[in-house]
Amino acid sequence: MHRVILGDTGIETSYLSIGSGSEGYGGNSDQTRLGFDKFVELIQYAYDKGVTFFDTADGYGSHPHFKAATKVIGRENVQITSKTTAKTVEKAESDVNRFLQELGTDHLDILLLHCMTNADWVVKMRPVMEYLSECQRKGIVRVLGVSCHNFGAFEAAANEEWVEVVLARINYDGVHMDETPENVIRVMDTMHARGKGIYGMKVIGQSRLAGEYKSAIKFVYDLDCVDAMTIGMLSRADVDQNVAWIGELHAGSSSGAPVTPESDRASANR
Repeated sequence: MHRVILGDTGIETSYLSIGSGSEGYGGNSDQTRLGFDKFVELIQYAYDKGVTFFDTADGYGSHPHFKAATKVIGRENVQITSKTTAKTVEKAESDVNRFLQELGTDHLDILLLHCMTNADWVVKMRPVMEYLSECQRKGIVRVLGVSCHNFGAFEAAANEEWVEVVLARINYDGVHMDETPENVIRVMDTMHARGKGIYGMKVIGQSRLAGEYKSAIKFVYDLDCVDAMTIGMLSRADVDQNVAWIGELHAGSSSGAPVTPESDRASANR
């Protein structure tokens, strides 16, 4: 698995991230519902295949799973994103302290404001943003950013200097997105030009595009404005097929040879 740097952040990680939030809500997700030991083993398997980028969030209930996996893997060998839904400084402070404990770490590589749904979040969330910036100055968080579930909020992120990394919903079909792929890509181009790191989610449309997973991954891979992608995998087969296909795409792009999907097969990928 080749490595990338997210925008101008200096965060170097694997191009593919293992996600943990498929159908994630209320402290559960498809990944955590696999069972504790089974998901921990899957995380470790993905790492053995070169995946060092771990995407988690408070709402997914997956912090303990990544903690257990990194005890074996080594915290220094991976990059971890988590996400907070805190709307007050007090809640943000509580979340940060709890996240560190639940993940068994002294710092987060990336911390995102989770699921912004209004364009005015850059005003309403300012106190929380300032607190998180203080955490960054103390070395508790390396890089700050946002995930958005609203196109106005997404456009606001492009214009907000505080945002260093964006987790963006992007796929070729527009499924589980807030705007057309063309409009989302236009905004991501602006973000990219401003040095923001971008990694894509919903690449396979929360499994809606699983039957064409090669085409779905290639579409996002071919976007110059996207630095990496996260996919919520559920089995070793998911890991194997995604790592292999991304490796083939990377080899083709490095050599200049075109790579065309020959066939897609069903997958549980999210």
